[in-house]
Amino acid sequence: MAERRTYSIAELGPRYKWIALSNTTLGMLIATINSSIVLIALPDIFKGIGINPLEPSNTSYLLWMIMGFLVVTAVLVVAFGRLGDMYGRARMYNLGFAVFTVSSIMLAITWFDGDAAALWLIGWRIVQGVGGAFLMANSSAILTDAFPANQRGLALGMNGVAAIAGSFLGLVVGGVLAPVNWNLIFLVSVPFGVVGTVWAYLKLHDTGVRQHAKMDWWGNITFAVGLIAVLVGITYGIQPYGTSQTGWGSPMVLSCLIGGVAVLIAFMVIETKVPNPLFRLSLFRIRSFSWGNLANLTASLGRGGLQFVLIIWLQGIWLPQHGFTFEQTPLWAGIYMLPLTIGFLVAAPTSGILSDRIGSRALASGGLVITALTFLLLMLLPVNFDYWAFAGILLLNGIGMGMFSSPNRAEVMNSLPADARGSGAGMMTTFQNAAMVLSIGFFFSLIIAGLSDHLPIAMSQGLTQHGVPEAAAQQVAHLPAVAVLFAAFLGYNPIQQLLGGQLGSLPADQANFLTGRSFFPNLISGPFQDGLAVAFGFAIVVCLIGAVASLLTKDTKKASESVGEELAAVAGESGGGPSELVSPRSDR
Repeated sequence: MAERRTYSIAELGPRYKWIALSNTTLGMLIATINSSIVLIALPDIFKGIGINPLEPSNTSYLLWMIMGFLVVTAVLVVAFGRLGDMYGRARMYNLGFAVFTVSSIMLAITWFDGDAAALWLIGWRIVQGVGGAFLMANSSAILTDAFPANQRGLALGMNGVAAIAGSFLGLVVGGVLAPVNWNLIFLVSVPFGVVGTVWAYLKLHDTGVRQHAKMDWWGNITFAVGLIAVLVGITYGIQPYGTSQTGWGSPMVLSCLIGGVAVLIAFMVIETKVPNPLFRLSLFRIRSFSWGNLANLTASLGRGGLQFVLIIWLQGIWLPQHGFTFEQTPLWAGIYMLPLTIGFLVAAPTSGILSDRIGSRALASGGLVITALTFLLLMLLPVNFDYWAFAGILLLNGIGMGMFSSPNRAEVMNSLPADARGSGAGMMTTFQNAAMVLSIGFFFSLIIAGLSDHLPIAMSQGLTQHGVPEAAAQQVAHLPAVAVLFAAFLGYNPIQQLLGGQLGSLPADQANFLTGRSFFPNLISGPFQDGLAVAFGFAIVVCLIGAVASLLTKDTKKASESVGEELAAVAGESGGGPSELVSPRSDR
């Protein structure tokens, strides 16, 4: 790889930091929009390629379409942050934009049908995740390099707004575009990807310290194998196994979890022996880095599965009870969850600005306390709630998450030495993404456990009371609870999907009642609320742990540090001088 020189902020000019912020914000926005846009579009995608995702043999396709992107970004983001430290963060970020754009094109031009189409989509979603990992790993480090310490909270806060807002905007965009043509949900990213790639190539430059070192191959291999095994185990733990509603007792799942943990332990040992480790364990000696990452990990555990739970709650229960057909529910679920995004959009940049002035500990800790309070309020809310109460709680939840996110990220990034910002940001994103996958698996498992205890009896009695033969009712009642959840999650009419041809043998009034808007929502309301109570109780505990961890950080803001003083400090760390700085085009 050709030598790439580092520039000074003074050479690039005062506008450069805003160019870096706008480009990295665009990158994070399209990456996170694409992480969630598929959720709402799944019914149209599977209909378009001719696959029924509710058939047991197709469940793995469904899960990997949902989880594959998150798994890949969690595994690769640390290695890509390390590559950014070694070869230039702007260069690695630009590569990510290009990979993301090419994969979006390949996803949009899918011409297969059936299993081949599903495998094609999953494969290119994984490649898209590779591009997303490059973007996520290096955007925070680019901003930390470009902005002086007394403005980093604002910059990282705006970047965080894009990251979180994108995950919710994807729900609305997917709901609007997918019914028109499912290919559009991937095609919509292409023009933004092309503009972002060219813009990043022409305008972004490396301003941070680069550390030339050999890649830690054994560390990369053991980390990837161990984390993939654990995340795959979590993904398949949600699926039924034998007579069990979940797969946590499956030999394959147990092997993945136990084996993955063992390989990760081996990885930690390797990292203490190699000269240039992938995970710089010495960074955990930095108080703010350690406690800040623990707070980020627990916050992600608490809120990672929230989006899925709220979607199922709205699509499977609340929206049908309030006049929406099941086919309409995916789009409207995204719309009715907008208060969460609005709260975050208001709080994240504001708290970023405030953290630059007053420090981050109180803001981050207070944000998680508020988030924990909203989980308690959601527990107390009836399943068939008044929307404005629900919207108010979501707004407050978004405010709490925004108050935590920006100060926490600024605190961790400010604590890092200049030559470790890429790998440090990658470590932080890995903890966050891995925790979100774990949270999704945990929340799903709790809801499935609640449904499997009570749903079979309620389903059997309800169906037989309305004319379904007992044998058929028993067969439907003992289908895996995950199939019922996925039916609601995908916007299908659950009873229509589960009964299939049996509906034709029923009187018209009974068939209409069973497939109407009240039977299924009322059927699952009680069992669903039981699962919600346990899931939100867990979220409260981990958010409060994160609040305490945030208080244990040490504010690292340097409000009095000027840009010139920071540049002098960086130059001193790198041992460089004016002779190392070249014109902006010499490295291309």
